[in-house]
Amino acid sequence: MTYQKKYLPLILGAAIAAGIFIGGKLNFADSSDRLFTKNSKKDKLNRLIDYIEYDYVDDINTDSIVDVTVNGILENLDPHSVYIPKEDMERVTEEMKGDFVGIGISFYTYRDTIAVIHAIENGPSAKAGIKGGDRIIMANGDTLFGNKLKDIEIVKKLKGEKNSKVNLKVYRRGEPELLDFTVKRSVIPIASVDAAYMLTDKLGYIKINRFAESTYKEFKTSLNKLKALGAQEIALDLRDNPGGFLGIAEKIVDEFLEDDKLILFTKNKRGDIEKSFATNKGDFEDGKVYVLIDENSASASEIVAGALQDNDKGTIIGRRSYGKGLVQREMDLGDGSAVRLTVSRYYTPTGRSIQRPYDHGNKDYYDEYFDRLDSGELLDPEKIHVDDSLKFVTPGGKIVYGGGGIIPDVFVPLDTSMQNETLSFLKRRGFFGNFVFEELEQDRHAFDTISRQEFIENYSVNDDLVFAFQDYLNQRSQAKVTFVAYHDEVKQHIKATIADQLYGNGAYNEVYNQSDIMIDELIKLSEGQ
Repeated sequence: MTYQKKYLPLILGAAIAAGIFIGGKLNFADSSDRLFTKNSKKDKLNRLIDYIEYDYVDDINTDSIVDVTVNGILENLDPHSVYIPKEDMERVTEEMKGDFVGIGISFYTYRDTIAVIHAIENGPSAKAGIKGGDRIIMANGDTLFGNKLKDIEIVKKLKGEKNSKVNLKVYRRGEPELLDFTVKRSVIPIASVDAAYMLTDKLGYIKINRFAESTYKEFKTSLNKLKALGAQEIALDLRDNPGGFLGIAEKIVDEFLEDDKLILFTKNKRGDIEKSFATNKGDFEDGKVYVLIDENSASASEIVAGALQDNDKGTIIGRRSYGKGLVQREMDLGDGSAVRLTVSRYYTPTGRSIQRPYDHGNKDYYDEYFDRLDSGELLDPEKIHVDDSLKFVTPGGKIVYGGGGIIPDVFVPLDTSMQNETLSFLKRRGFFGNFVFEELEQDRHAFDTISRQEFIENYSVNDDLVFAFQDYLNQRSQAKVTFVAYHDEVKQHIKATIADQLYGNGAYNEVYNQSDIMIDELIKLSEGQ
């Protein structure tokens, strides 16, 4: 497929490479002032770079050489010690901080123009009157359309200082002239809680996509909301959650564990051990908890699952998790770049390390998903390899294993119908989002009288819309696309995408979860079936 349009939600910022940002304990202490003894090997490296800069026959960008050198060094350590170039630091910091200053819209570039998918509820653009379907043509007199403008440049023009104003010219379908809006920039949250709603009368559901600085506050707000709605049980959905701040994971675990229960401990190269215990602050210690994990649940996600499992608290549901038990600290390199260096390992309360081996290099390490797929592990729990020498026993007598991820208490196989490669590719490349946007553009007012809940419960995608999606794809690819085998699944993806673009705020998850076999298993367990 050669279709190149991009789906770029401003509220999420730029995408971050999963291998780099699968998080751990991110301590932003600056180690640049540490005293080092003189080292001839370090001098050798510095001299070589100086020779190249001053004596080499051609002009060379030595900054790029340094970047290559740093990456080369880190590749000889572990897969999670990584270099963050200066140009990436701002967006990485925003992602982990959980907010940025902007105008509060979700958008993508449509036919070389900024198309607003929706304005963030109660955000500056929504307050100014900007709506889904609007095209932002100019910002403070600068043109924001055309082939030459890159997405990162667009974002820079829309961001700015808090309380600063930006004058926008907007095209709105049906209006004879461009509309003028003045928007005051403010702090825009990058949500890490995707959804929080009641699955049943007693079971609340919270989906967390990462552990950023703002995650605990978002989680606590969601937990209080669900308790007010009558939640006696809580399901934490940590599937596809790559991790983040260890301290945030500890706070979330603390809400469920009784006082003084061990959450985890860390050990550095000197053998120093640091333990973390639950406090008296937990608000859901008497409630039942479920944790949903899969092969992409890593680091802080595994801390939550491991702490609860090892304390015989709740039920872990899903598939074996990623297997990252290393702790990183972010260290400033003095030029705006930084390195995240592994400084210790963490262990679950029973003493197990869930870090999987990385002896055969980074490529094999990151390709392990395909090994799990080929071995049949993602479909059959009997295919999960365990090492009897890494067997541990919880206080309640449950047998658990170290050496490579958290093995769930209740196994749920990969749903190859909803999570097959074709649908994942179409979703990842933005085809569903682009198609739905164009469909909504034909008559957005048709949904004006349909409430969010009514849409989720009653709206159905008809066959004609699926065939229209097929035609849409066939116009943009060399191969003929049909959905004979995945007809119903495509309907569900389309409906979830419509819900997201119309309503946001977790509507996608509410729709998608209606056909999620892991959610079905969760509800059965909750109801004692």
